[in-house]
Amino acid sequence: MKATIWHNPKCGTSRKTLEILQNQPGVEVEVIEYLKNPPSPEKLGALYARAGMTPHDGLRRKEKLVQDLDLDHVSEPAVLKAMVADPIIIERPIVETEKGVRLCRPQEKVHEIL
Repeated sequence: MKATIWHNPKCGTSRKTLEILQNQPGVEVEVIEYLKNPPSPEKLGALYARAGMTPHDGLRRKEKLVQDLDLDHVSEPAVLKAMVADPIIIERPIVETEKGVRLCRPQEKVHEIL
């Protein structure tokens, strides 16, 4: 099985999720540091759709920029564009496997798609 993780190495939850993935037998892990290589708005929207989420659900609300940009009151395409422009506002980690997509907060949620 292949697992792709949109990862921030400075985030403890992201590091713990990556460790879970790396310790799973038979799982090939692709790590994408999304702060350096953000997904396109289309890819991010597709990930949220597969996870049963909206882009608004994927906002990292701890970031002041979310309030500064008033992202609670804009369209989903506008949220996705803002996330790609400033990927720090993407909540992490996001993991994708053939079984689905999860925002892995807490990190144990990754087990749902392994």
